[in-house]
Amino acid sequence: MLHPKMRKLFIGVDIHKRTHVAVIINCFTEKLGELRFENNKKGFEKLIEFVKPHLKRGITPCFGLEDTSGNGRNFAIFLLNLGYTVKSVDASLTYTERRNQAIAHKTDGHDAFCVAKVLLNQLDTLPDASIHDDSWTLQLLVSRRNSIVKVRAASKNQVHSYISHHYPSYPKFFTVTYCKAGMEFFQNFPSPSKLKGITKEELAEFLSIHSSGFFGIEHAERILMLVAKDGDTSTEYQETRDFIVSHCIKEIKHCNEELEIIEAEIKKHMKQFPYRLETMPGINTITAAMLISEIGDIRRFSSADKMCRYSGISPVACSSGDKDKNFRNKQGNRRLYEIFRDIASRNICRGRDKKSPINETFLEYYNKKISQGKTKRQALIAVMRQIAKVIYSMMIHQREYIKPTVSKTENA
Repeated sequence: MLHPKMRKLFIGVDIHKRTHVAVIINCFTEKLGELRFENNKKGFEKLIEFVKPHLKRGITPCFGLEDTSGNGRNFAIFLLNLGYTVKSVDASLTYTERRNQAIAHKTDGHDAFCVAKVLLNQLDTLPDASIHDDSWTLQLLVSRRNSIVKVRAASKNQVHSYISHHYPSYPKFFTVTYCKAGMEFFQNFPSPSKLKGITKEELAEFLSIHSSGFFGIEHAERILMLVAKDGDTSTEYQETRDFIVSHCIKEIKHCNEELEIIEAEIKKHMKQFPYRLETMPGINTITAAMLISEIGDIRRFSSADKMCRYSGISPVACSSGDKDKNFRNKQGNRRLYEIFRDIASRNICRGRDKKSPINETFLEYYNKKISQGKTKRQALIAVMRQIAKVIYSMMIHQREYIKPTVSKTENA
């Protein structure tokens, strides 16, 4: 009786914008063929014709694609419509396989061969390609939001590099530097030279208008006192640097406006999903959208453990002789890993009163791991696994989060 993998062909595909490269191997990692084909229906049909001669009686093909939501989306849809098995292969797995070769090199054909090897070795654990327009559209929205956030962060860093020279004491001007009043102040007064001739009454009126009356004469006096204490910081070509600061502030304000629009669209699109992830502490609508966009169809994971492996949370077991150790997993979906890490960090924090924890259950579990000798990173990853299992259950059963009760005996 043949092993199930002997009845399959493993086809790894290296995805690109205009063309893809496919490599066919059998269960013995023997390379049977390689083909470069165009990223269109005609090219897809060409690959199927190329594969057919290798399909002997009882042999079925399965495909591994690195990208099923971007340039490889149309190809994945084409294959699924034909009824083929299509697996999503994370790029980190391909990278590790490529590094394991005796001679490290990188070509499209070799990358496709590495994808095929990952497909062969991890066929049962790789997630099925998930092609759903709702989650794909949500992923596009989240990706666009992330791009805007990066642009805003870059502009803030640039503003900091300039005003730290002009206003050495600027962090003391406002509790939140980029509040509405703060941005208006730095846009209109990008350096102390612009404050010359401005009285404390005029500055107080300016701040009051842009803070809806929150800042007044006392705040204006404080800013002017700090500016005077810093001394004259003007240098050559000051006008040009002032222009750059004002322009960056305008870009930050534009990014804030765009974020409001796109987050409103994300909230509108989230109504199509039956999940109730926002009921869990540490998860707002945007975080829930990021989770759904990365996980896709939760049913493609047959268990919470498989989702943990996919996200790189599960440890890697390494043993030799009588030694058995677990090491941190650096593979998997790193974007999903970062999301789980952020949620875990929020859940083990204290609330605004600095006394009651955000989530007592996870904080106690974190402290328990610390008491067992785990490092802070290891304890946090353990919390991440618990949270991932809870989220998996919430998504599978479409239920809201129910906070577990901790008895006094458990606290003792």
